[in-house]
Amino acid sequence: MKIIIVGGVAGGATAAARIRRLMEEATVVLYEKGPYISYANCGLPYYIGGVIKDRASLLLQTPEKFDSHYHVEVKVLHEVLKVLPEEQKVIVKDLQTGETFEDSYDQLVLSPGSQPLRPPIQGIDLPGIFTLWNVPDTDRIKRFLEEKRPKNAVVVGGGFIGIEMAENLRHAGLEVTLVEMMNQVMAPFDYDMALMLHRHLRECGVQLMLETRVERFEAVKDQLSVKLSGGESLETQLVILCLGVRPQTVFLKDSGLAMNARGALVVDEHMLTNDPHIYALGDAVEVADFVSQAPTMIPLAGPANKQARIVADNLWKPGSSAYRGSQGTCIVQVFDLTAATTGHNERQLQTRGLRKGPDYDVVLIQSKSHAGYYPGSCGMTLKALCETESRKILGAQIIGYDGVDKRIDVLAAVQRLGGTLDDLQELELAYAPPYSSAKDPINMVGFVGNNQKKGLVRHVQIPEMKEGDYTLLDIRVPEEWNLGEIEGAVQIPLEQLRHRLDELDRDRHYLVFCAIGVRGYIATRILMQHGFMASNLAGGYAAYNNYSCGEEELVCRNIPVSTMMDFSEGGAALGKAPLDGKTVTLDACGLQCPGPIMQVAEAMKALEEGDYLQVSATDPGFLRDIGAWSERTGNRLIESGKVDKTIQALIQKGQPRAMVRPAEIPHNKTIVVFSGDLDKAIASLIIANGAASMGRKVTLFFTFWGLNVLRKSERVPVKKNLLERMFSAMMPRGTGKMGLSRMNFMGMGPRLIRKIMRDKNVDQVEALLEQALKQGVHLIACNMSMDLMGIREEELIDGVEMGGVASYLAEAENADTNLFI
Repeated sequence: MKIIIVGGVAGGATAAARIRRLMEEATVVLYEKGPYISYANCGLPYYIGGVIKDRASLLLQTPEKFDSHYHVEVKVLHEVLKVLPEEQKVIVKDLQTGETFEDSYDQLVLSPGSQPLRPPIQGIDLPGIFTLWNVPDTDRIKRFLEEKRPKNAVVVGGGFIGIEMAENLRHAGLEVTLVEMMNQVMAPFDYDMALMLHRHLRECGVQLMLETRVERFEAVKDQLSVKLSGGESLETQLVILCLGVRPQTVFLKDSGLAMNARGALVVDEHMLTNDPHIYALGDAVEVADFVSQAPTMIPLAGPANKQARIVADNLWKPGSSAYRGSQGTCIVQVFDLTAATTGHNERQLQTRGLRKGPDYDVVLIQSKSHAGYYPGSCGMTLKALCETESRKILGAQIIGYDGVDKRIDVLAAVQRLGGTLDDLQELELAYAPPYSSAKDPINMVGFVGNNQKKGLVRHVQIPEMKEGDYTLLDIRVPEEWNLGEIEGAVQIPLEQLRHRLDELDRDRHYLVFCAIGVRGYIATRILMQHGFMASNLAGGYAAYNNYSCGEEELVCRNIPVSTMMDFSEGGAALGKAPLDGKTVTLDACGLQCPGPIMQVAEAMKALEEGDYLQVSATDPGFLRDIGAWSERTGNRLIESGKVDKTIQALIQKGQPRAMVRPAEIPHNKTIVVFSGDLDKAIASLIIANGAASMGRKVTLFFTFWGLNVLRKSERVPVKKNLLERMFSAMMPRGTGKMGLSRMNFMGMGPRLIRKIMRDKNVDQVEALLEQALKQGVHLIACNMSMDLMGIREEELIDGVEMGGVASYLAEAENADTNLFI
């Protein structure tokens, strides 16, 4: 039997080796159009970043070595141009000589792989724009880095390769901007999980531009100008395109082989095409989704290698081996974070028409990689999805610093074997303090899921907070409140909760939160057993902070991880002058939140103003927590960063008086708009727009009659009682019905002032309001006033936020100008 294999990387080389082990007498010929076979394409980004030093280590096999081991005739730089199924022949071109010839087969194995997408973007072929897919691509990028020595790079696409390239270009010393058209990186993850990756990427110095498209590329001198949607431009010398892949099957278009709309070959469970003599595998085929059994395409190395073995088995004994579908199990390193997933995410389930609650359940927990008391313990977030009735695992996602790989593998194995979320409780997993906990994170997912099923606790996800009428209850300790708060939350530490239950309202539904959710569960159980309605906020304040913390806040409150530091034996920060005060060291390693912060707070009490505290911790959240804590408590964070897996921080207690600098005067502006008069509304908006144009942050707080400025001009059908309807009828509906404070002239005054404004080329109030929104002016409608006056949120224009006095006062505290109009 003569077997021809097309494609010699992961799938093709594996098939050839397996065929030879099963069929010693078969003639096997492998055609590969590139210069290399069986190379480590997953390692290419790490060679570019210098993590992998030796290029030769990427080349797992040479044609000569492969032939000597497996007696397979390997022909590199030979491109198969066409397949003729009826004649059982292929047409091949020798890319070195240009010669074209025919070769016949008894059985054909197609493993052509995929190729990077290069959409028709203007300027995409300019020098300095690369894709990364094979060894020659790697050599071109590496050579460019060595010869041109660019200082920055733009990576387009936030998938696996895009993330790996961003990381490795940072390792190579470049400033990196990652542009992604979706609202998140890493599409296999749900948005709430991807937020952790966003934050970490930014902490590691990657500028992240989400919901942004590349419109075109332009050459500007020796630079590239990347023109983005929204009118922005990025100037760079290097662009890496990571926009996804498509099957490399164009050469098969006239072969009669069945393909789907995206060009992937259709195969059965034995990897056989619609031709009985042709098998196909890898990135070029359509397979069954393991969860839904629907056709899909999952271009991963693991499935390709398994499919290659199945093809070889079926060539040996037809029909003896079958492929049962792909789960999409994958893992990626994001600097020192690890992100892994298997099966479906929530978005995929919802696309299939499934709904949370009736159709599927979510378990979200925060756990530790191993026993918290053993040094080096790090946090991880696990999210598991299961069918509501059967409890079968539909998918899982994990993000953490250590131990993520083995946990995702356990979940993938349980899913593959048809296990349920409840089965996770019973798994007997290896335990010793350096490796795990007596209750492994996998067991904890099962325990929490079982508690939910039994009704012992109801977990509310962050996006669901606004869907219910909840009263927030913060049961963290006071030291943790300095890390940040959720506005409006009642604060009662867990230790005091049982003794202060009489302070709570039994008619309210309390949404309880702690740092990560564990203590929140305890508090929820206390409340429920005392007759209160209570739910636990999944992921706690850490999850809320991920959702609410924008890039601007992140930058101003935390020192990026890229600002690495170390300490000398003398207690001075590396590269700094000797410290001028007493230095005390604190080892908070192994403690989980809130342990490190509480120890810092306690240690600070014993220090004098001007003394220094040098802290080591292993809780990853400590890196961002210490910046927020220092800022809110009046202490000074000198420097922070990571050394291996340890977070180190140097904090000064206050500052010696001689070193105190005058406080910077804030330049924010706040305006309380109390009046519903047209002229006062115009004045308010002119002042607001003027301040915003000077780069100031401006907040307008509309209360009582001022709410009329925000009302829509058209009538909105909303349900109101008699008194509310009377109020609505008496008040002007929007700016078009508002009168002047003086000389109203029975309605003529507003018309006159509008005419004068038109004649003098002054924008009308409606245009001023629109300008304010475009400039980012913060418009807050007073909730209390709305209730009193019977105004509903639906009656207000778009872009207005609901808030109370606390919202206004929080802005006013940081303002140098506060007006009441």
